[in-house]
Amino acid sequence: MMLHSSSSPHTAIIVTDTSVKNDIATLVSHIHIHDHPLIKMVHHIAFVTSTEVELFAMRCSISQACSKENISKIIVIANSIHVAKKIFDDKTHPYQIYTTAILSKFWQFFTTGQGNSIEFWECPSQLKWRLHRSVDKDSKLFNPQSILPSKVFWDYCKKFDSDNITNLWEMTFQASDGKGRHFLDLIDHNFKDIKLSYIKEGLWLQSFSHSNSLCTQATRAITNHALIGEYCL
Repeated sequence: MMLHSSSSPHTAIIVTDTSVKNDIATLVSHIHIHDHPLIKMVHHIAFVTSTEVELFAMRCSISQACSKENISKIIVIANSIHVAKKIFDDKTHPYQIYTTAILSKFWQFFTTGQGNSIEFWECPSQLKWRLHRSVDKDSKLFNPQSILPSKVFWDYCKKFDSDNITNLWEMTFQASDGKGRHFLDLIDHNFKDIKLSYIKEGLWLQSFSHSNSLCTQATRAITNHALIGEYCL
């Protein structure tokens, strides 16, 4: 399917990936258009979350693809589809500066042709697909040095506060007399401690979904209530 799409001179394939080092994000986009030189875009942004970076990458690459003549189809490929869903989220969220700009480009693109279309595909990094592996490699080439923030974004502050709260809770818990009562040390299938995570807005509860008995024990520890018989069955 991808080979068929890439052979069309009217299709632009956008592949994006990001990496974060020393609080500086590197985002890389590759734009593939039949019989055109590969377009590579690289940006560095400080003190932002991964969601903001990926939306910015989509914004820049979609704008670049829309500016090309005779393009009637755009395929955006990223390693996390949840970011693309933010574009169409009509609720209030801190990424609207990016999503508004992307939707504006969509409107211009669709008004130029009734048959124009845009698709979003998800390609997890672990699949090591050739085109995505190329942008993943490029995104890790840079080793930027951390700088003092001239502007701290709201969502980055939220992540910073969440990390501080988690660290404080862990230190307090280690010294608490309640440890061993109404608490449960959670480990994954590799017998490593499960850490709270807000990465890509994922739920940390899914970390122990691999074991029904562990999930049952955790639910009982969190709610301080035994599960009903139907659930246990």
